[in-house]
Amino acid sequence: MTRVSVAVAVLLTFPAFAAYPQEHAHIQDVQPEKLGTVHFATSCSPRVAPQFNRAVALLHSFEFGASIRAFNDVLAADSTCAMADWGIALSRWSNPMAPGNRSASQLQQGQEAVDAAMRLHAHSSERERGYIHAVSRLYDDFEHKDQRTRVVAYERAMNELVMQQPADTEALIFYAISLTASASPTDKTYANQLKAGSILEPLWAKQPNHPGLAHYIIHTYDYPALADKARAAAERYASIAPSAAHALHMPSHTFTRVGMWEESVNANNRSMKVALSTGSIAEALHAADYAMYAYLQLGKDSDAKAILDGLPALAARFDPNAITGAAPGSAGVFALAAIPARWALERSAWAEAAALEPKASAYPYAEAMTYFARALGASHTGDLAKAKAAIDSLASIQRRLGATGEGYWAEQVAIQHLAAQAWLDLAEHRETDALARMREAAAREDATEKSAVTPGPLAPAHELLGDMLMELNRPTEASAEYRATLKKEPNRRHALRRVSGPTSRD
Repeated sequence: MTRVSVAVAVLLTFPAFAAYPQEHAHIQDVQPEKLGTVHFATSCSPRVAPQFNRAVALLHSFEFGASIRAFNDVLAADSTCAMADWGIALSRWSNPMAPGNRSASQLQQGQEAVDAAMRLHAHSSERERGYIHAVSRLYDDFEHKDQRTRVVAYERAMNELVMQQPADTEALIFYAISLTASASPTDKTYANQLKAGSILEPLWAKQPNHPGLAHYIIHTYDYPALADKARAAAERYASIAPSAAHALHMPSHTFTRVGMWEESVNANNRSMKVALSTGSIAEALHAADYAMYAYLQLGKDSDAKAILDGLPALAARFDPNAITGAAPGSAGVFALAAIPARWALERSAWAEAAALEPKASAYPYAEAMTYFARALGASHTGDLAKAKAAIDSLASIQRRLGATGEGYWAEQVAIQHLAAQAWLDLAEHRETDALARMREAAAREDATEKSAVTPGPLAPAHELLGDMLMELNRPTEASAEYRATLKKEPNRRHALRRVSGPTSRD
């Protein structure tokens, strides 16, 4: 077959839903689909080139449900196109930035796509076999190999492909995001991220309408120390692929990192609208969590409350096992737990926090957020028995996560456990123990990074330490902790107000 390289700017129409949080949608003006421009050479039939490029464009914007359907359409037109099965396998992996372990059923579906691609090897080029080999590393012996081992193996296989095919810009792009996805959350030199950025930025200068380049630059620099490097990509990505809900949401990662709250609200409201129109409920919930965080930083409690009030309608439509947009089911579960906890904690509504009811799920770190808020609320309101029970639940969840290889989340819950215990210590007048635990929580939080699933901690440890020092009438020390908070979380409302002096809420 003839190798082809076709540029596509795909046109498709979709009904747009009314802006969130309205429950009932209405049809607005039909808009042409825009996903950006992708060139991906294959040895598949030339007639499927536009479809294939569209599928890759969807994949680059993490529209996984749509990309799986698009790659299946390619296979329907050319049953020998092994690269379509490669695309399905990579789509089945879903968001590479999600740190939680994939489910056995998800991994099995990905392995089946890899097996299908392997069966079509005879129809593939050497370059294409390199792509297929690389994606197979994500699923290799997944029953026995831990996820991080497989993620690192994928990154190394993509590096080998780049070495063999140095002119293949798509290989470079996928390699760059694999570097970011495999980076250690405790590496404060950001070696992988900076290497990825050095690959992506020159390519984006040459291909400014490529969706993956702008998208991956934002992910690569989604850290407080690097966030300014992503501003141009954040300002551009939504206009490259406005038909992708994730492309509309993703700039808010950068806006959040630099404290641009109005921009984050606008981005996430647009994302929720498109996500709801395409049935990507996990994506809508994920954007809702980011919007909730931004509204609370702006002091716009009525808008934040509207998001909270809209959760039951979204929860009723939510299937955590569905692969739709960029946000996996775990992100939807996370948002459903995080939003009520944020609403209570950001407003220091301690009785509301203490009254939150945890909901069991396949993702215990989401449940932990509710116990964390409950523990803080109970300690502040004097219900120490409830606080102790919530703290015990945090300890249990931490152990479960550690036992199942969820090291990242086990550490996040350990930090929550320390902070919750510290506030119980304070309530029981053990001030020395309280400060020691709270300082340890802050040090451990400094040693790691937030997951892309969240706009930020429910309550940053340095900020909680500052509050504790204020309770102990040590304002100078408290001010230092609030300033430390603002280094990682610029323009956080509570820390800003404490540094500059309290003001009334908007």
